[in-house]
Amino acid sequence: MRLLFLSVLCLLLAPVAGAETAMRSGTISPGALWPDDKGVHINAHGGGILQHDGVYYWFGEHKIAGDAGNRAHVGVHVYSSRNLINWKDEGIALSVVDDPMSDIVRGSVIERPKVIYNAKTRKFVMWFHLELKGLGYKSARSAVAVADTVTGPYHYVNSFRPNAGIWPLNLSEADKDPARTVVARDFETGQMARDMTLFVDDDGAAYHLYASEENHTLHISRLTDDYMRPAGDYARMLPMGNDEAPAIFKHKGKYYLITSGLTGWAPNPAKSYVADHIFGPWTALGNPVRGTLEQQAITFGGQSTFVLPYGNGHIFMGDIWRPKDAIDGRYLWLPIEWDKDKPVIRWYDTWNLKTLETPQ
Repeated sequence: MRLLFLSVLCLLLAPVAGAETAMRSGTISPGALWPDDKGVHINAHGGGILQHDGVYYWFGEHKIAGDAGNRAHVGVHVYSSRNLINWKDEGIALSVVDDPMSDIVRGSVIERPKVIYNAKTRKFVMWFHLELKGLGYKSARSAVAVADTVTGPYHYVNSFRPNAGIWPLNLSEADKDPARTVVARDFETGQMARDMTLFVDDDGAAYHLYASEENHTLHISRLTDDYMRPAGDYARMLPMGNDEAPAIFKHKGKYYLITSGLTGWAPNPAKSYVADHIFGPWTALGNPVRGTLEQQAITFGGQSTFVLPYGNGHIFMGDIWRPKDAIDGRYLWLPIEWDKDKPVIRWYDTWNLKTLETPQ
């Protein structure tokens, strides 16, 4: 999602006045400034949340002002909360470095960090989309960092393109022709991996979802037991579906996925899918957004990043990108509701978490 339509957003996000007070009184105001315990707007973009020992931890990209904020100059920020409303600044979980030989040198691209906890190793494992400095978006790599404590510091491990030398479980013989598919072209070097998320299933198995094949096809890859590497089995989720910004969750035994289309920073219609098995097949459910035609066309000006289980329901987390002044990006948190077996998202100027504490 690149380049926002600011005039449309002004209408969609009004009223903003008094939003900080609303946040602190127990309600969420999508798109408003969201101050932390120091009174500073939360700086955790493209993020995700880990709940650990009764505390929520929000990890996201730390932005700086202007266009320069679209590259990593600080690292991954982390905040903590017991109620999802009031957030404590816990500092920088993973810092960029000044070593020009490092993958995470200042000026590289670090996007969509997600952290999961491994109960066997007692390690906190962070994955993120990495682009090497000076190469634009050509690198398309996955990166891993690890920590002994949830807020870090996280120690950078490595970066790579996933699943080198391994075929997807659901790839036809015909599609193994490099002249026919990107997945075959990249068989030896590993698959491209951009927009991403992590998901831990009920049995403790962890999965890495990422936009691959020049962003045209999502992949889902099971991780090793330590959550540090691909385990060697993965599937093409939505071949040539043109999906990015994956956000996955589970509801009543089924897997659901919310994504966006490919329009750079500019907002577009969200998409939703369902599957009985995490490797698919996945069935399209259409645009989950309910509202005006304009709201449906631009997903309230935002793009999906994560779906957080809460109470008896789920919270859709999105980002309202402002690439010309990256630090001013806003957070689009809305409750997921249901139309029979389809997840739906409606706009609320403010809403209370109690709405998700009743049976869905």
